[in-house]
Amino acid sequence: MSRGFIEKQAFRALAMFTVLLTTFLAGCSDNEINYNGKDISGLMPELEFNLINSEGDQVTAGDYSGKVKMMFFGFTSCPDICPTVMQTLNRAASGLPPELQDEVLTLFVSVDPKRDTPERLDKYVSFFGENIVGLTGKESQLRGLAKRYRTTFGYGESNENGDYDVSHSSAIYIFDRQGDARLLIRPDLGAEKINQDLIALAQKDS
Repeated sequence: MSRGFIEKQAFRALAMFTVLLTTFLAGCSDNEINYNGKDISGLMPELEFNLINSEGDQVTAGDYSGKVKMMFFGFTSCPDICPTVMQTLNRAASGLPPELQDEVLTLFVSVDPKRDTPERLDKYVSFFGENIVGLTGKESQLRGLAKRYRTTFGYGESNENGDYDVSHSSAIYIFDRQGDARLLIRPDLGAEKINQDLIALAQKDS
């Protein structure tokens, strides 16, 4: 089964789930704002984790309270999807008005703890710009976090050099300043539209 197929299936399941619950819970979201991404207000749990950041410190979601957060699952050895997503998110964030530049964080959660040490994560996220936090942890913690947001990841077979691929979703989750799940987006939405959603959410919560 190809990685692309797994990613499409994972996002399709997420989209179907949110559409059904949006219909059921109509009227509970920010009806006055027409977001470009899928509004998941009230449909997924608040941001919660206990992981290690790229400086080797134990951190929780509460450490990033007060900021709008974009969370993406990936790994530093990813050859295509992760660099593309990170570049898109960096363009979206760097295009924010000056007063909002420090109000938005990108949380890059590596699901490859065997290879992605804090030092490696630090170099990786630093390459893609500012206000990006690298996170990882034990596999069990990462699977728990992925399950919490109705996604998954998997490992391929190692080759003769010990290298292996990691399958994961390309979904991006956006949380408000209080840590509530607000938007689910795909990177192909584009940096401009993601930027518009970030501005609308950050200004609404300010």
